[in-house]
Amino acid sequence: MWKSLVGDDEEQGESLLGEDSGGLCSLSPTQRIYGFAACLIAGLACMLLSMIVFAKPIKFALLFTFGNVLAVGSTAFLLGPAQQLGMMFDTVRVFATTMYVGCVVIALICALWIHSKLLTIIAIIIEIGAHIWYSLSYIPFARRMVSELMIRLCDTEL
Repeated sequence: MWKSLVGDDEEQGESLLGEDSGGLCSLSPTQRIYGFAACLIAGLACMLLSMIVFAKPIKFALLFTFGNVLAVGSTAFLLGPAQQLGMMFDTVRVFATTMYVGCVVIALICALWIHSKLLTIIAIIIEIGAHIWYSLSYIPFARRMVSELMIRLCDTEL
């Protein structure tokens, strides 16, 4: 399986990691996997560590948002930055990406500029929802299924 993922020395062009990244990423497939794993683990660690400082919403928002962005950005190691951005702003998920990036910016503004604990917590909750919606955009029909499920669960007709 490892050879099919990273490819042999003779088959560098046949790798599943997208060797042709537009010249923006000169890392080997093994280095890309290590970068992906390190970035993802660091992002998850930041999100978990943010729970320790939950009582201080501004520090919580900074750590959580930084970890969230690291985790999302980790896939750029596998795909390459150009392809990652292309996928993020594809017509299928441009709305989800815009909402996610907007929520990240709003959470940081609430934490760093406004210094409002209540607004920061609300922004983080909305950011989590936007991240879930963004992540669902990569799974075929997942957003439609979640939307239909929410409509059925919230239907108040007796």
